[in-house]
Amino acid sequence: MSIARKLWFVALVYVIEGFPMGVYADVWPVYFRRQGVSLTELGLLGGLSIAWSAKVLWSPLVDRYGERQHWIGGALIVMAVALAALAAIPGSEITPIVWAVLALYCVASATQDVAIDAYTIGLADRGEEGPVNSIRVGAYRVGLIAAGGGLLFLPRWIGWSGTFSIAALISLAMALSLWTTPRVPVPPESRRETRAGLERWLKRPAVLHVVLFVMLYRVGDRAMGPMIKPFWVDQGFADEEIAMISTTLGAVATVVGALVGGGFVRRFGIGRALIVLGFFALASNLAYALAAATPWVGRIGIYGASIVESFCGGLATAAFLSFLMHICQKEHAAVQYALLTALYALAGSLVSIPSGWFTERLDYAGYFALTAIFALPAFFFLGGARQWIEETHETGTH
Repeated sequence: MSIARKLWFVALVYVIEGFPMGVYADVWPVYFRRQGVSLTELGLLGGLSIAWSAKVLWSPLVDRYGERQHWIGGALIVMAVALAALAAIPGSEITPIVWAVLALYCVASATQDVAIDAYTIGLADRGEEGPVNSIRVGAYRVGLIAAGGGLLFLPRWIGWSGTFSIAALISLAMALSLWTTPRVPVPPESRRETRAGLERWLKRPAVLHVVLFVMLYRVGDRAMGPMIKPFWVDQGFADEEIAMISTTLGAVATVVGALVGGGFVRRFGIGRALIVLGFFALASNLAYALAAATPWVGRIGIYGASIVESFCGGLATAAFLSFLMHICQKEHAAVQYALLTALYALAGSLVSIPSGWFTERLDYAGYFALTAIFALPAFFFLGGARQWIEETHETGTH
């Protein structure tokens, strides 16, 4: 199969993967803040990202049973049901029923991610990580735009209930689109050796460095994420303006950053890209801190902060995903990639939970500045983590 055709299918599945995350990260914070939910409770809502850590517990099922597309489609149907339930439940407070629906949605989305990541790793050949990850980040952001950007234009016209109903229908349409994707076979012997393969993989040298690096590298962005949309709401921005600038234009900036980052990875290698692009991403958090600390600058300052943060996030994400993809083995991709992204998500969940509490005490400027230093410890573990890149080159293992 040609690389162009592969990139088309990669784009399709990552638009699908980005859509539910756009609902979770962009739509829900605006919706619940409009209903009067406190920042502290919104921070707790960020803790639902623990689903993306827990997914490693059931990722062996994805590796061992069924087709990747069947798992993706089934997860989309479950998410459609959850969205339809949200359309019928009042959102003035996050009741136990609402928590249960939100948790179900997140678990389904996390399961879908396991299958999509495994599908992509199986589809791509060695040496194609740069272009594939640029497309992954770009397509993922298109999905985010469709949810966080597109859906936020609807409440003014059809209300929040109608908006969630439309989101449910889109999820079902995405499930149907999977009929166009080619099958990526997994050898039967690989399905049977999932546990043994994972154990051998985890016994490689410097595994602790890899674990800590993966957990910490993007933790600064994850810490800031739950408070960005409430910040825009509290600054007086309308839903449509949040959708256009923070979500849509921000997603475009992330795509551009990912394309630039993918080119950097291809030219200079994954190890160097992780260092250079990672520091750009850390520094970008300060742009939001500056915008929050200088309210007299007005909308232009917040617009600029959003673009800078999104562009630099795209740079670092392209390098980070290339690293994760490169050190996974094709035959056990579902479990290995799920474990890596679960570690990343776990760290993000832990820093998200108290984000509202910290913001209420430090204010937005203080908290955004604090997040800029959260990921610095990751660079102490990068040297050990880079051994896995070098070993992969030497052994020819993907």
